[in-house]
Amino acid sequence: MLAGRKAGFLHYRYTVPMKSETNFVTVQSRGVIAIPTAIRRQFGLDRPGAQVEVIERDGEIVLRPHVPVPSDQAWFWEKRWQKMEREADEAIAAGRVESFEKVDEFLDDLDS
Repeated sequence: MLAGRKAGFLHYRYTVPMKSETNFVTVQSRGVIAIPTAIRRQFGLDRPGAQVEVIERDGEIVLRPHVPVPSDQAWFWEKRWQKMEREADEAIAAGRVESFEKVDEFLDDLDS
């Protein structure tokens, strides 16, 4: 652990062991490179719309993956869930909903 002070605040930095793998790719004409398949899959870069942020830092080129939908939110965009969202929106628009002032009223309605 490293500690340092900046603008009156104490900052801590922890080092965490990370899996490291070295791959070499050829830089083609116009600067095009191909990220190995296993790495693309691991970071979700094989999905439509995925992008890679390119950062120049301390003499290195860092690639940071950006996917259009984070994996922990992908369920929301599945066809089945989107269908249920549309059905709920239609029910709300048609007024096929009920409001309750108290939780007990809601629970009684569920039981009936």
